[in-house]
Amino acid sequence: MKVPKTITTYCPKCKTHTPHSVSLYKGGKRRTLAEGQRRYDRKNLGYGGQRKPEQKRFAKVTKKAVLMLKCTKCGYVIMKPGMRIKKMEIVEVAK
Repeated sequence: MKVPKTITTYCPKCKTHTPHSVSLYKGGKRRTLAEGQRRYDRKNLGYGGQRKPEQKRFAKVTKKAVLMLKCTKCGYVIMKPGMRIKKMEIVEVAK
């Protein structure tokens, strides 16, 4: 799916329709010192192998792509809900 680089949409901070720059959301690096991660690593230690079964077959073929819309006037960022797409391309629209 091709998505334009700039979209004019409503900005709740400016309270008006403004041009927004579009980018694809990418999840950050997992924190190794987070409590859940420490607990997971602790339970995986020693004998007995993996504590949860490794998934062999996947039900879903695609991941949900989330759009990040950043207001060009105030810099407010809106996350557009994800949609299942195999490939998303951000394209410059010729006028």
